[in-house]
Amino acid sequence: MAVNLDKCRKTSIHEDAVSDCLDDQLHDTEVLSLSQSFKALADPTRIRILSNLIRRELCVCDLAEILGMTQSAVSHQLRTLRMMRIVKNRREGNTVYYTCDDAHITGLLQLGIDHIKHIE
Repeated sequence: MAVNLDKCRKTSIHEDAVSDCLDDQLHDTEVLSLSQSFKALADPTRIRILSNLIRRELCVCDLAEILGMTQSAVSHQLRTLRMMRIVKNRREGNTVYYTCDDAHITGLLQLGIDHIKHIE
């Protein structure tokens, strides 16, 4: 018979452990906000965009060229990132430049990059 390693063989609640965790549960709004942040990082195109914006400020044309995508497709992803306040933009004449606007997200992305390089 196979042993299920994901489940206790005998039910016994560790009251101190449960109490420690119950005292500091995330609120539903925090869970939703965190989930949305990770969702933003779960898209391969947005990861590619952000990994370039970590290096330097870039315009839509530059990103489209770097990523081999249309400006429209890049713009769509940037709009999503801007609405989530992960990137910000500035206009210079007819050109719109983008940079990362959230150091926490930048840190998470860099940690993820470091992690994959470590495990490879």
